[in-house]
Amino acid sequence: MKIFHLLVLGVLSTLLSACSISMTMSGASIPENLTSFSVQYFNNRAPIINPTLSQNFTEGLKDRISNESRLILRDDMGDVDFSGEITGYDVRPMAIQSDAVSAETRLTMTIKVRFKNYKDPKQNWESSFSVYRDYPSEQNINEVEAGLTSEMIEEVTESVFNKAFADW
Repeated sequence: MKIFHLLVLGVLSTLLSACSISMTMSGASIPENLTSFSVQYFNNRAPIINPTLSQNFTEGLKDRISNESRLILRDDMGDVDFSGEITGYDVRPMAIQSDAVSAETRLTMTIKVRFKNYKDPKQNWESSFSVYRDYPSEQNINEVEAGLTSEMIEEVTESVFNKAFADW
C-alpha cells in the first residue's frame, strides 16, 4: 500500500511540474514558454492629433507590461508583440442645459491593438479599446488634457494587459 501511495504521489508531481504557468500579483497567468515582449509604436490616426499621445501610450504600455510581468522588453520582436494605432481622439459637448450651453465636455480616446503570440498563434487577437473622461465645460481642454490623457492611458493599458495575460 505504501508503494502505491508513493507511485501516485510521483505521478501527480510529474504531471503538475509538466504544466507550469506563472502567476503574478496582477492576476496575470503567463505561460512559462513566454520570456519576452515587444511593443511597436502606436501611430495616431485619429482626426484630432494630440502630438504626445502616440509616444505616451506606447511607453505606457511598455511600462505596464514590464512592471506587472516577468517578461523582458525587446527592441526587436518578442515572444508576444503589441501593435496598433490610435483611431479616435475627440472632444464633444455633453449635458446640454436649457440655455443651450454644455455643462460638461467629454474627451474620448480609442485605440486599436493587435496582440500576436508567436509561441501560440491561437492566442492572437485584435481589439479596440475606448475610454473617456468628462470635465466641466468652463475649463479649457488645454488646461486638463495632459491629466485626462494620462488617466485614460492608465485605464487602456490595464485593459490591454488584462486581455493579453489575464483572460478578462
